[in-house]
Amino acid sequence: MIAIKKGQPLVTLITVHTCKPEVQQQLVELLAEALNTIYRHVPGFVSASIHKSLDGVRVTNYAQWQSREAFESVKDNPAILPFAQRVAEIASFDPHLYEVTEVYHA
Repeated sequence: MIAIKKGQPLVTLITVHTCKPEVQQQLVELLAEALNTIYRHVPGFVSASIHKSLDGVRVTNYAQWQSREAFESVKDNPAILPFAQRVAEIASFDPHLYEVTEVYHA
């Protein structure tokens, strides 16, 4: 389960993908396939969630990693390249690493 807490030794990768509405679900399925077959098996991977916008033009991936180094290590995995190429064919994307600074709950 994803636990968002301040002060944890994790890094968060938030990637916003922009696509046409007619390929949004395809993009969701492609990202889910990559997460299920590759990312979740990489040492240091903690969790991920995929969100699709109600207007159909964005898909956001929120992923937690134990460290920046753990996240960076996945770039050397050759299995990632076919997924990255397929994503690039149907969407633009803007990934950034973050740290949690504040969390509020009801």
